Amino acid sequence: SHLAALVLARGGSKGIPLKNIKLLAGVPLIGWVLRAAIDAGVFHSVWVSTDHDEIEKVAKQFGAQVHRRSPEVSQDSSTSLEAIREFLNHHQEVDIVGNIQATSPCLHPSDLIKVADLIQKEGFDSVFSVVRRHQFRWSEVKKGENKMTEPQNLNPAKRYRRQDWPGELYENGSFYFAKRHLIEKGYLQGGKMAYYEMRAEHSVDIDIDIDWPIAEQRVLSFGYFGKEPLKEVKLLVCSIDGCLTNGRIYVTEDQKEMVSYDYRDLVGIDLLKKRGIQVRLISERDCSKTLSAMQLGCVAKVSATNKLQVLEDWQKDIGLSWKEVAYLGNEESDVECLKKAGMSGVPADACAVAQKAAGYICKSRGGCGAVREFAEHIFLLLEKVNSARKQ
Repeated sequence: SHLAALVLARGGSKGIPLKNIKLLAGVPLIGWVLRAAIDAGVFHSVWVSTDHDEIEKVAKQFGAQVHRRSPEVSQDSSTSLEAIREFLNHHQEVDIVGNIQATSPCLHPSDLIKVADLIQKEGFDSVFSVVRRHQFRWSEVKKGENKMTEPQNLNPAKRYRRQDWPGELYENGSFYFAKRHLIEKGYLQGGKMAYYEMRAEHSVDIDIDIDWPIAEQRVLSFGYFGKEPLKEVKLLVCSIDGCLTNGRIYVTEDQKEMVSYDYRDLVGIDLLKKRGIQVRLISERDCSKTLSAMQLGCVAKVSATNKLQVLEDWQKDIGLSWKEVAYLGNEESDVECLKKAGMSGVPADACAVAQKAAGYICKSRGGCGAVREFAEHIFLLLEKVNSARKQ
């Protein structure tokens, strides 16, 4: 049977414009679930249903196929079921749909693998995700009603301690798997049903109970970052022009060149060094005098005609794996380095091909705090590495 992952990602949003591709911890929101779905290896195809060109571009960047949904199922009033049924009408080869919510960025491949087994090997017709919550419920008393509230799931005289109460299961909306025959009848849940209980720390829905900054912290702590285990970064290589500086060159009347930089970036470099991370700089032009004036105390390579070769030489000389190398670039000449490095980033104003190759896109522009921001991102991921070691 053909099992297809389907992420619904309409362009319109009442809350955050183009929310589905807004950067969350440096990755487009939809990218987190697409990475998990593809790496799970259980889907015969992975799709994004959208009505927007930019969402289509990001979906393909992360390896998904795209179904262009019709205007009829792209309205504010359109339901998920309507969009899924339209998708099935155009893809007769699909027998089972795994509808994955784009707003669940802490989803892991291991969850999807287990659910695929439930529906393909154990014969369930539909499987949906739940999370266990320990919350006491009380009946609602509407304004103007002269009555008391009543306990719904507790005895106030004998309140449970959390450790003595198993809690209750709630749908968390992360995913809904269902067979074609159910969906065609108008159901996402039905037939022989099963729930799949997700870990509480992986149950993140930014639409319902969490705002963006908190979601970023949760993703950095509990998100899925790829098949390869994270390693501690030991070297950051930063392109000078357009990353450390804003790329502008000012020429005085006596033909002297000047560039500007942000003091926050110098602090970021200093913090990296204090954490034992080497920082090296690279530039295609000869900016020796500028570097001398900045007094950064970093190894630098200027007039570099082949940045990748320089990066490979440094990596071998220090004796590092690629997972231990981070790279911050912004131009086409940085693309191969961005692809090679274990951790890669670009400023907000980097060129399109560099953004596509990078794992993290800064909110800050080049020369305006991007280096400091990328340093903070490295520190957060180092915390994740250290946490994994302790576990």
